Amino acid sequence: MSGRIDKTELIKKLRDLEGLTNEEKSNLIGLLRQHKKYGLVWEDKPEDVEERLREELPILKEVKERALISDQPDAPNHILIEGDNLEALTALSYTHEGKIDVIYIDPPYNTGNKDFVYNDSYVDTEDSYRHSKWLSFMSKRLRIAKRLLSDKGVIFISIDDNEQANLKLLCDEVFGEKNFVDIFSWNKTETPANLALKTKKAIEYIICYTKFTSPTKFRGLNKTSTSNNGLMNQTNSVHILIFPANKVDTKLANGIYSKGKYGTSSYNIELLEDTEVKDGYFIRPVTLRGKFKWGQENLDKEISKGTQISIKTIAFSPSYEKKEYEPEVPWNLINKSFGVDTNEIAGAQLVEIMGETVFSFPKPVSLVKYLINFIEAENTLDFFAGSGTTLHATMQLNAEDGGHRQCILVTNNENGICEQVTYERNKRVIQGYTTPKGQQVEGLHDNNLRYYRTGFIPRERTQRNMRALVNAATDLLCIKEDLYQEKPMLGTLKLKSQLARYFSDGQKHMLVVYREEVANELVEAIKTLELGKSMLKIYIFSPGRYAFDDDFYEVQGKVQLVALPAAIYDAYQRVLPKQEERLLDEAEVPAPQPTASAMTIDFEEGGEQ
Repeated sequence: MSGRIDKTELIKKLRDLEGLTNEEKSNLIGLLRQHKKYGLVWEDKPEDVEERLREELPILKEVKERALISDQPDAPNHILIEGDNLEALTALSYTHEGKIDVIYIDPPYNTGNKDFVYNDSYVDTEDSYRHSKWLSFMSKRLRIAKRLLSDKGVIFISIDDNEQANLKLLCDEVFGEKNFVDIFSWNKTETPANLALKTKKAIEYIICYTKFTSPTKFRGLNKTSTSNNGLMNQTNSVHILIFPANKVDTKLANGIYSKGKYGTSSYNIELLEDTEVKDGYFIRPVTLRGKFKWGQENLDKEISKGTQISIKTIAFSPSYEKKEYEPEVPWNLINKSFGVDTNEIAGAQLVEIMGETVFSFPKPVSLVKYLINFIEAENTLDFFAGSGTTLHATMQLNAEDGGHRQCILVTNNENGICEQVTYERNKRVIQGYTTPKGQQVEGLHDNNLRYYRTGFIPRERTQRNMRALVNAATDLLCIKEDLYQEKPMLGTLKLKSQLARYFSDGQKHMLVVYREEVANELVEAIKTLELGKSMLKIYIFSPGRYAFDDDFYEVQGKVQLVALPAAIYDAYQRVLPKQEERLLDEAEVPAPQPTASAMTIDFEEGGEQ
């Protein structure tokens, strides 16, 4: 069902409406016709996957045999999701709302050349709804993507001329014009095709928005030392700087230098106190008055960071050499001068990994690394994953700077792309591979990769469906808590997996309770748990929103309770299309049954499961 108003149909209904005079109808129709909106307008086209989500809720199911687990205990957990990205984004709206720092996507460009599929059909240039279909498709996904971004989050979207103008207007609507950063021009090729009659196309665009406006600077390339690092500036006001003893090097001869006026024709400098040079250093403080770029506080800060100060000549004009320079703000031009490769090089690199051509026009690892590094990011997301460049870039960046970034990839498995390209490429990157020329490439071993597929649970909130959703939600919860190490025992209590499951890595702890009747037994086991300063996160099935706080009263200082599936429904309801069928009100949901101390469900203390 479209959320956009068809004015023609509404006007027709107004004319046929009974109970209004002709004058009233005329006034209403006039008001309707007067309403105008500045911005992008398109004919919303229903999408099959969206219609499915009216009836079913997405879940994620791990394909355990595809998991790649490092020997390194603190290796970051990366996630690959096979499925439609609208389904996966909906699931991630529960696990990752407000948590993603960097999103990079390379969506279909809608060229009309079999690059964009809508409802199982290619959209070609003759399709009169070509742009509307693309905008409908992108709008739904970008609105969820915005929810996933953290407060400092930034999104980068690769695009070309076919939809660049439309995408800019759409993003203005979704993210807000004030959060627009720039349209970066990336030099995609050094050898543009000669077929065009007007121009050779050598660039593509990367549209960038932040979730919120922020004064934080983006980081481009690190600056290098320049030949003119002088501390004098003619336009600055005159003030005094005191350079500490034994911190300023010089080429002056050993001896005492008397206070007085020095400098050059360009700069007047006054030495306010006698100083002394010995073996290439001023061994007494140097107190100067002049037009300096820095104040005393900044000078002291730079010296503490290892910045070397020099006064090389009798002019007493100080200069500096930093150990590290702050990165400059990135240009809106991206090319090889910034260390970013072209499509041709990216294609050749992918062949080196895979042994053959398996994907057309992959994005360079260097491009995505460059973009990710604009901010301090803890995680990345790419929901048009393609060949999996974003994960490769994230892992490579971690290897270079010692970071611990995590990455989530989402792609469908059309023509086997998820299994045979996205997964296989990053499997080889992690484990190591041999190039077609026989060169051995060491793997990025300190990474975990977990593979998931989307699945579905009926959306109607019956007791049966709610239990099924909670039973199927454990993989979602592991992703949400970034916690995968399952333990068979809860304290001294041997758990049965159909009743409850316990996960702990020694720092974080999670208990998933599928049968609320076992709460009392669990409380006794929780009393024996050594959690340190951590809390035990308990997700417990409840037909309403009651998380059985009374049952866990004795251990309330050790636990944090969450009622399921209410928390999942709440997250999904914010992003899913409205269900046409009536949902049960909370008042209609059966009340929770009191727990029993003597149960037919068998937990054996320390016994066999």
